[in-house]
Amino acid sequence: MKPSEFREMTVEELTSKEHELRRELFNLRFQKATGEIENPMRIKAVKKGIARILTIKTEKLKVKS
Repeated sequence: MKPSEFREMTVEELTSKEHELRRELFNLRFQKATGEIENPMRIKAVKKGIARILTIKTEKLKVKS
């Protein structure tokens, strides 16, 4: 997803998306360890997505304060 799409979400939606991406990252790491991973670059993309979400959540929380 693009950062602009994340910025339109609420903090609660961002939190649920973060949990979803963390679960996916966990599963991808297991696939990598067992040699079953089809697209190893997906790990990098998921990590970037989590970082984007955390950055935008921080921005939104600072504005509220």
